[in-house]
Amino acid sequence: MDVEKFTDDVYTIAQRLSEGKSPEIKSKINFVRERLIELYTQNLVKINHSVLEIICASNLIAEGYTVDVEQHLSDILVCDVFANKGDGTFIMEIETGFTPPDHALDTIDYYVARIASKISRYSKYCSKFALATPVVGILPIPKLFLKPPIKRTPYEIQKIKDLCDRFYKSPPIEPDDILNARLHSVYLINIDKCFAKQLDPYAYLELTEKLQEKSGLDL
Repeated sequence: MDVEKFTDDVYTIAQRLSEGKSPEIKSKINFVRERLIELYTQNLVKINHSVLEIICASNLIAEGYTVDVEQHLSDILVCDVFANKGDGTFIMEIETGFTPPDHALDTIDYYVARIASKISRYSKYCSKFALATPVVGILPIPKLFLKPPIKRTPYEIQKIKDLCDRFYKSPPIEPDDILNARLHSVYLINIDKCFAKQLDPYAYLELTEKLQEKSGLDL
């Protein structure tokens, strides 16, 4: 663990994100910065993911949210970014496309299940739920989550549940969680330029659908 290097990196990114911002916004960004350093000393975060978190956090701070990171939602769930503004709450989960070595032979199914599981599990804890990813990656978002619940068929719900159950059994995803899950936006993170661009999930699907089809994804 190199606390000094982590601290230097997080200070550098926080300074870039704070340039030209108001004192209030700078203070909120610095809170996230110090929170990440604290979590790193507890060996709970890594630098690459922390950079993504603070970039996304600064985006929400600029929109008037108060932001925390690595927020506990339940005994088993911890979200990457948790924000609130007035009576509204916002949860963002950041996905990089990483899959563990145990799933070297079913990487795609694992990643689709991971995305579906996160939308199903996390969105019920907030007013708005978003996924974020670096611009170098593509999120395989099942089309079911872009439909209103009334248009989600039992077959589609069971298909997602069966996929999730292959990888997430403790606890399993409940059909009602899949039925009522919501995805409000997708954020594309440009790490080098320190910003995150918000997209409507329908617009994101339109941008990526042809690539997914050519890659053999049936979502």
